[in-house]
Amino acid sequence: MDLDRSPLALPFPAMPPIAGAKARIARAGYKAWGRCDLTYLEFAEGTAVAGVFTKNICCSSEVELGREQVKAGTARALVVNAGNSNAFTGYRGREAVEQIMGQVAAHLGCAPAEVFVSSTGVIGVPLPKDKAQAGVAAVLEAGECSWEDAAATISTTDTFAKGATATAVVGGTTVTLAAIIKGSGMIAPDMATMLGYIVTDAAVEPGFLQDLLSAANLRTFSCITVDSDTSTSDTVLAFATGKAANAPLASFDSPGADAFAAALHDVCLQLAKLVVRDGEGAQKFVTVDVTGAVSDDSARRIGLAIANSPLIKTAIAGEDANWGRVVMAVGKAGEPADRDRLSIGFGGIWAAKNGQPLADYDEAPVAAHLKGREIDISVDIGLGDGRATVWTCDLTHGYIAINADYRS
Repeated sequence: MDLDRSPLALPFPAMPPIAGAKARIARAGYKAWGRCDLTYLEFAEGTAVAGVFTKNICCSSEVELGREQVKAGTARALVVNAGNSNAFTGYRGREAVEQIMGQVAAHLGCAPAEVFVSSTGVIGVPLPKDKAQAGVAAVLEAGECSWEDAAATISTTDTFAKGATATAVVGGTTVTLAAIIKGSGMIAPDMATMLGYIVTDAAVEPGFLQDLLSAANLRTFSCITVDSDTSTSDTVLAFATGKAANAPLASFDSPGADAFAAALHDVCLQLAKLVVRDGEGAQKFVTVDVTGAVSDDSARRIGLAIANSPLIKTAIAGEDANWGRVVMAVGKAGEPADRDRLSIGFGGIWAAKNGQPLADYDEAPVAAHLKGREIDISVDIGLGDGRATVWTCDLTHGYIAINADYRS
């Protein structure tokens, strides 16, 4: 499926190598596209790992296994298959994953449980074992590739490769984070969304890395939505090779822990926004700011009700300042709200305050704002100090065209 590059796309950043990590790609031939579709990341011994996974009950074997593997806290490799999600494939799907884990483990001389596997693509088709075996054999012999090549290889309906990087000073040592992600459709926050991988040379204890990733996820990946659908394969993994040789971060009492946590959050936020920018058929990037809720969690749920509303998303696509639809979404969210305290605005201009349209409201500047690529919606609930920001995109004919033809 050839897709035009999103008008919201950003260029791939300059991404440094990470000591203790190597990336390679190969073609397994999972679909009839003429490009690489297998990404392999290899990590130094002692690499710590943390992960968050989809809450979709019909998840893939890759997710089921990953949830257990991450508890041990160490990793040596990651294999990502694109074009086939291997979800809803029963024992055959699990056997294919275990075959990949065993094949890589034998090559590295490590335990199979230290080899993580992710797959993305069509649901309900078992991952072909012969193609998987040949693809893994090829990638193990391949030369190292760039982060951009690795990011492009894990994509499916993505229109551009997505990456992010950041640095932090930890106890006098500069550590680096590099990350790639794929995601464009079937994007809804329910732990994390899509497939994302963060690699750092920092030394971080696995338990603390897990705490930091979970916290970052809640305010980044779990605050985005394209279409309200949570994938069967969603995974975000963080790998810390320790090659920067800093004193290992074990808690927020460790020197530099705050700086590393901020850098990890920054990378996750960059990645999350890139996924929204590549939302299937998207023409507009939408930021929903909710304030005045009874709690931050309540604000987030209200924000998601707004961001997931097809009526609001199509109004944004049509550049229609229909703030009544925002009222509807707040009311259906199931969170504390008071119609007579509610305020709604677009692009920094209030259309309604304290439950009533403003008498001097001028829609002209709002209409001009909605013609742009970056749209801001502000909602004040008027009940408390809770606040949250959620990111989404508009809903266009392009989304229908892509998904009506996805398996073709």
